[in-house]
Amino acid sequence: MGLFDFFKKKPTKTIAVEILYPSSWENGMPPVKVVAIEILQPTPGKAVDIALPKVDTLETETETETETETETETETETETENASEKLDTGLKKTKKTWSERWNAFMANFRSVDEDFFDDLEETLIGADVGAQTAMQLTDELRDEVKLQNAKSKQDVSKVIVDKLVDLYRSQGVNEDASMHFAPEGPTVILLVGVNGVGKTTTIGKLSAYYKNAGKKVVLAAADTFRAGATEQLVAWGERNDIPVVTGSSKADPASVVFDGVKTAIDTQADILFVDTAGRLQNNVNLMQELSKMKRIITRELPNEPQEVLLTLDATTGQNAVQQAKLFKDSTDVTGIVLTKLDGTAKGGIILPIRNELHLPVKWVGLGEKVTDIQPFEANDFAKSLFGSLLTESK
Repeated sequence: MGLFDFFKKKPTKTIAVEILYPSSWENGMPPVKVVAIEILQPTPGKAVDIALPKVDTLETETETETETETETETETETETENASEKLDTGLKKTKKTWSERWNAFMANFRSVDEDFFDDLEETLIGADVGAQTAMQLTDELRDEVKLQNAKSKQDVSKVIVDKLVDLYRSQGVNEDASMHFAPEGPTVILLVGVNGVGKTTTIGKLSAYYKNAGKKVVLAAADTFRAGATEQLVAWGERNDIPVVTGSSKADPASVVFDGVKTAIDTQADILFVDTAGRLQNNVNLMQELSKMKRIITRELPNEPQEVLLTLDATTGQNAVQQAKLFKDSTDVTGIVLTKLDGTAKGGIILPIRNELHLPVKWVGLGEKVTDIQPFEANDFAKSLFGSLLTESK
C-alpha cells in the first residue's frame, strides 16, 4: 500500500435498518407482523436521523408511580418515627438549661426548709415558667414534699421532678389541642400575631402538612401592609404547589379575605389559610380590621373560621405570654403555634401559656425545613424535657 493510499476515499457500505412496528389485537385476530426495511446511504461525517416508532410507556409509568408512592409512604413513616427525635433535638437548648439550673439548685441542697423553697421558686422563674406559675408550683411542691416525707437530696429531687412532669401532662387532660374542621365546605384558619414571629412561615409549613395529608389547600395573603409579606407567601405557595390569593399593595386586607373565601368555595378546597397583618395588640384599628375579616368570612361561611391560631416566638420568653394575654382579650384565639423552639432555651414558656391563659398549644415549630412542625403532645414534651432529670433522680 502506497504512502497516500490511506487517505483515498473508501467505498461506502450500505446499511440496512429494520424497524419493527408493533401491532395490537383487533377483532379477536392475532397481530400481523409488519416489517419496514429502509435502506439508508449515510454521508461520512454526518449523523443520520432515524425516526423510531413511539413506544407505549403506560406500564413503565405505572411502575414509576407505584415506586414513587412507595417512597412517599416510606418517607411519611420515617417522619412519624422521627417525630420524637425531632422534638428531642428541638428542645436541646431548653433541656440543657433546665438540667444546668436544676443541677446547680440541687448542688446547694442542705435541708428542706423555707430557704429551699424560695430558691426553688427563683429557679423556676429563671426557667421561664413565669412568676405566677412558679409560685403555684412551689406551693404544690411544698405540700407534696411534706406529704411524701422526702428529706434526702435524692428523694426531694424525685418528688419535685415527678410533680413537674405530672403538671405538664395534666394540663393536657381537659385541654382541646385538636384542630377543628368544618363538617362541609372549606375550613378557614386564621393566623394572627405580631410581625417577626413566623406567621407566614408557619402557614407554609402547615399548608404542606395538610396537602401531604390529602387536603386541598388555598392560601390568602391578607397581610398587605408589611413589605414583602405577599411575595413571601407566594413563594411558599409555589414551593408547595398551592394556589395563593393576593391583592394589590396596600389593598384592604378584608377584600383579599373575601376573594380567598370565594376561591376556596369555587374550587371546593378543604382548607383556606389566611395570613393576617402583624397587628399591634393595642391598636384599635388593626383589631377592628381583624373583626371585619371575621364578619366577611362568617357571611359566606356561617360556621367559620374554625381556628384562630396565635403565633408566638418561643425565643421571646415572657413577652410571648404578654402577647398571648392581649390577643386573647381582643379576639377569639383557639390555640397557639409556638415557633422557633429549636433556637431557644426558653421552651419552658409552654407551661405558663397553658397554665395561666388556658390556651392549648396546638403546634410547635422545631426548625427551618418545611417538615419541621408537629402537633404538640403534652406527654411527649414532658418526657423529652425532663427525661434526663427523671433518670438522674432515680
